[in-house]
Amino acid sequence: MKRLIAATAMVATGLSFSAAKADEVFVGHLMDITGATGFIGKFYADGVRDALSYINTHGGIDGTVLDSESVDYAYKVPQAIANYKKWRSRNNMVAMQGWGTGDTEALISFVAQDEVPVYSASYSGHLTDPTAKNPKTAKPAPYNFFYGASYSDACRAMVQWAAEDWKQSGGSGKPIFSHIGDNHPYPNAPKEACAEYATELGFEVTAPVVVSMKPGDFKAQCLTMKEAGTNYGYLGNLGPSVVSLVKSCDTVGATPKWLANIWAGDYETLKTIGDVENYVFPAMTSFWTDEGVPGMDLVREISKMSDSSGSEFRTHHYIRGICSAYYMKEAMEWAKANGGITGANIKAGMYARQMWVPKGLEGVCMEATWTAEDHRGINTVNIYNGSAKGGDVTVKKITTVTLPRRDDWLGY
Repeated sequence: MKRLIAATAMVATGLSFSAAKADEVFVGHLMDITGATGFIGKFYADGVRDALSYINTHGGIDGTVLDSESVDYAYKVPQAIANYKKWRSRNNMVAMQGWGTGDTEALISFVAQDEVPVYSASYSGHLTDPTAKNPKTAKPAPYNFFYGASYSDACRAMVQWAAEDWKQSGGSGKPIFSHIGDNHPYPNAPKEACAEYATELGFEVTAPVVVSMKPGDFKAQCLTMKEAGTNYGYLGNLGPSVVSLVKSCDTVGATPKWLANIWAGDYETLKTIGDVENYVFPAMTSFWTDEGVPGMDLVREISKMSDSSGSEFRTHHYIRGICSAYYMKEAMEWAKANGGITGANIKAGMYARQMWVPKGLEGVCMEATWTAEDHRGINTVNIYNGSAKGGDVTVKKITTVTLPRRDDWLGY
């Protein structure tokens, strides 16, 4: 059974396994569709929900039903923790699809103690060190997984590209890099790590520019960047906040090349900005409009779970939600064949293969490898440049960066 809780309302939807309740496992699903990150969160949440529904209607986990409940926790950490505890006590949850950085990091010790694998939509580097091998890692995260490069590695890849771009564009002296974002776990996650690598590559790094996650008039922050001469600005926020910032900067003539985090780089954000150039961002899947990608056939079938017409445009955030659910699915299949679908066995299933793409999603999800010592599943970053003029959006891939698996970057 798949359940959805949005605010205080619950809608129960029976799937096709009503006679198989004796053989089911529970998966919790935290999502934000009304809170500070709902602008983007709704797309990822739809990808996860559609994937879970599709899995059940096509046999579940080799016959085992996924009972799930999707809860809109509105990006509030206490509500996320409360739902996690409820699911553990009432539903004997074996795995969870998560969302935000603040709540995911707050739950690290809980899920490790309870042996509940969490597949988060937070790509915080702090979640990638399962044994706290790196002295900079605050706590071990053995039960945390995510699909994609970490925020830190994605930012490192973009500043590596920016260093080369600076040379190719004839820049003289040191290029100037600024981190821009709220003082919050999500935009802060890559701040120090990326600044250190930018310095290592020869950038001059300014003091971080603090910008609220809520939309507003950010001309003062833009003037600060203009005065500092920022050439490359990392956008740590997302959605309406980023739209407000880019528009505010345009009005005062502050126009660095933007390096957006993965949640701030998409057609929807570019379209809402309206007019922008040099908007660089990472991506971890194919795009809905890509042709000749074999795995997109499955993505389009999954999409029909909530759009029977098959005509709705899906962002790459939606597609990442599908990848997250399918890595969990295949780890569960391994677990069922190797002692049963428990949290500990699902975790072991995540280590069972290398350079791994879920069946049917070839060309959509990137090859990933997790080990018991390193949860950086992906260290390759596809980088795109976006532009918009009058709402017409153009997105073009500019490079692929494969980063080294440096020990000092683990968990950081």
